[in-house]
Amino acid sequence: MTGPVHATVLEPLDAKIVRLLAEDGRLSFAELGRRTGLSTSAAHQRVRRLEERGVLTGYAAQVDPAKLGLDITAFVSIRPMDPSQPDDSPERLAHLEEIVSCYSVAGDESYILQVRVATPLALEDLLARIRAAGNVSTRTTMVLSTPYENRPPAAPVGREA
Repeated sequence: MTGPVHATVLEPLDAKIVRLLAEDGRLSFAELGRRTGLSTSAAHQRVRRLEERGVLTGYAAQVDPAKLGLDITAFVSIRPMDPSQPDDSPERLAHLEEIVSCYSVAGDESYILQVRVATPLALEDLLARIRAAGNVSTRTTMVLSTPYENRPPAAPVGREA
């Protein structure tokens, strides 16, 4: 679990760089410079500083789950069967590869899991494995369609000096 994070206010140019790289992490420094009005070396230097500050944490390929046969996305809310048991559900469930995200939440449930599976039967099987491994009760919501997801966050932008 992550601790508190202090927000970073970005200069408008840095915010633009973050947005461009979030949309396409394969942009070259030359192309990034062209789109921001910077030289290639200045774009490279700004990206390096954003990485050092922890604003940019990595670059990854985006995968279409449907192309892998994972047509069903669901959100599974979990709650411990015994409220006095240790709060270790993320560790108990980490081995289940169908779980793509785990969110600690306030409310009736302790965590909400985002899962991706191929079929309703696979979801039913996964739910049984989640209940057994986590000693939790579940409440499941299946996704019907996804108008958008994985949007880059809007960074707070300060004024340039």
